[in-house]
Amino acid sequence: MSELVASSYGKANVKFLKVKKNPSNPDEQEVLEANVQCLLKGDFDIAYTKADNAPIVPTDTVKNTILVEAKNTDVWPIERFAAHLAKHFTGKYSQVHSVEITIVQSRWSKFPLSNGKVHPHSFRYDGPETKRTFLTYDKFSKKLTLTSAIKDLTVLKSTGSMFYGYNVCDYTTLAPTTDRILSTDVYALWTFDPKAVPTLDSVLQKADEGLFDSTYDKARNTTLEMFALEKSASVQATMYNMSHSILEQVPEVATVSYELPNKHYILFNLEWKGIKGNKELFYPSPDPNGLIRSTVGRKGAAKL
Repeated sequence: MSELVASSYGKANVKFLKVKKNPSNPDEQEVLEANVQCLLKGDFDIAYTKADNAPIVPTDTVKNTILVEAKNTDVWPIERFAAHLAKHFTGKYSQVHSVEITIVQSRWSKFPLSNGKVHPHSFRYDGPETKRTFLTYDKFSKKLTLTSAIKDLTVLKSTGSMFYGYNVCDYTTLAPTTDRILSTDVYALWTFDPKAVPTLDSVLQKADEGLFDSTYDKARNTTLEMFALEKSASVQATMYNMSHSILEQVPEVATVSYELPNKHYILFNLEWKGIKGNKELFYPSPDPNGLIRSTVGRKGAAKL
C-alpha cells in the first residue's frame, strides 16, 4: 500500500568559530563563525521500512565529523569546506550516495581605533547579514551544484525610487509616485556554471584561485552600488540590472537570483492636526509587504 519515495537525514545547527593566525605575525588573526547542516542520501531505506539501523551513520557522527574536519582543514572560504565535507562523506561511506550541505557564515569585520589603524584581532558583528553556500553532490552521476548567497543585507534609501505606469483596475488604490523610500532585506544567490566548476576537486582549486571570495565581493558591491546610484523605476527593474551586472563581471556564474521584500514606509496623515503637505515623517508598515523574486541567466539558457 505504500513505499518510501525519498529520504535524507543528517545534522543541522552544527556551529563553530575558527581562528586563523598569520604565521609571520600571530597577533594578526581572522575568524570564521559558521553554522553547518549536512544531509546524507543513499542506501538507508531499510532503516525506514524494516527498522534496521545497520546502514545508518549516526547524526552524532555527522556532527563530530564536521567539527573534526573544521579543525583539521582550511574552512576559508566556506565553499571549500562544503566541498571537503562532500568528498569525506561520499568517500568514507559506501552507502552514502549523495550529500546536501548548507553553510551559513556570520559576518564579523575588524574595526579601526582612534589612531585610524584597524585592530589586528578585534571584530565587530555585522549581523544579521550572512554569507551562505549550498552544495549538492552525487558520487555516481557526478552531478555537482554550488550556489552561494548573501542574506539579510538590509538597505534603505530615502529618495531615488519611483513606481508608476503600472496596471490599474477597480481594485487599485495605490497612487503613482516619482519619489519614494525604498527599503529591502537583500537575499541574493548566484549559482556557478557546472562547466566552470565541474568537480569537487575543482571547487578546491577555484577556492585557491580566489574565485569564491572575489565573486562574493563583486555581488555585494554591485548590490550596494546599484541600489544607491540607480534611479529605480521598480524593484523588478533594479534587481534585473543587478543580476545582469554580476553575470557580466563573473563568467563562471550561470544564474543570479534575487529575493527582495519591499519594506513599505507610509507617510503619516497629520491633517487632523492641521498639518498639511507632510513629506518627511513616515511610519514603517511591517506587513503586508511586497515580495519580488527573479532569476537571471545567460542568453540561450533554459528559463526556469
